[in-house]
Amino acid sequence: MIGIFKQKAPGNIALLFIFGLLIKLPLFLAPRAAVSTPLDGKMYQWVSMSLQGLVPIVSSLVAFLLLYIQALQVTTMVNEFRMIAKPTFLPGMAYLLVTSLLPEWSYLSAALVANTFIIWAFIKLFELYNLQGANGRIFNIGLLLGIASFFFFPSFLFAVSVLIGLMILRPFRLNEIILLLFGIATPFYFYGVYLFLNDRLSLQQLFPRITFNVPTLKNSIWQVGSTLLLGIPFLMGGFYIQTYLRKMLIQARKTWSIVLLYLLLAILIPFTNNTFTYTSWIVTAAPFAAFHACAYYYPNKRWLPVVIFYLMLAFVLAQQFVTKTWVF
Repeated sequence: MIGIFKQKAPGNIALLFIFGLLIKLPLFLAPRAAVSTPLDGKMYQWVSMSLQGLVPIVSSLVAFLLLYIQALQVTTMVNEFRMIAKPTFLPGMAYLLVTSLLPEWSYLSAALVANTFIIWAFIKLFELYNLQGANGRIFNIGLLLGIASFFFFPSFLFAVSVLIGLMILRPFRLNEIILLLFGIATPFYFYGVYLFLNDRLSLQQLFPRITFNVPTLKNSIWQVGSTLLLGIPFLMGGFYIQTYLRKMLIQARKTWSIVLLYLLLAILIPFTNNTFTYTSWIVTAAPFAAFHACAYYYPNKRWLPVVIFYLMLAFVLAQQFVTKTWVF
């Protein structure tokens, strides 16, 4: 499997879809309705209400399609900006594996929907390197983050890493920062106009309530296993990135720096508007998958990535079927 996804063959798009169907099979064996909380963004509340009258399999299908699209986004991000020596489908495979380590990451949730726009925003950010006349694209990046915030409000915090990313990729320009902030504010502006016309305008209606608390971590051997299988390939990938960093293009080096910053901020996101579940940690999956892809690609000993892959696959299958954590 590693050898197949290591190549950039057109047929791997379909193979990745089949791989996703197999590893996400519990989504269809025991369909789960959309996860909804009072702290979700306005757009996601509308989506979850629209799905309430439908059978749960619809929510599972939407969740799977989003996960597959995000896997393709991560693959595009790594390949287009030459973060790995050669184009490969390993990032997409790694993403589907990573999001299977915790069952909650495969459920339809506000964070899962917002994650599509967050990854898209970072892809657009990486395109700004040495780009002339980037004002429109910078506004669009902010707009994507603003839309993500309407699904999962803490998404607006990624503006911090995007702002730092702008300073890493481009010379400091105040007008570009203002454009980014205007882009983020645009969805809120139009929603404020809608509230005003309906005589409902207030800060509580316009901006969701913000809370800060520590997530409740379950004492489970499966959570320990998930953490280890997230952390070990991540450390391996970081080691290989550092080893081959001098051989990379300047753009790739800067991109990896921003991806690491992306991950560090994403780890802090669940402390904001936490609902005491693991669903909001899905925003960490994309940068983790990028590092995991390097752990599969770079080792000289070919047996090492194969062992890691089958360990993760065996763990996922054991968690899904032996412990039956997917049954509700």
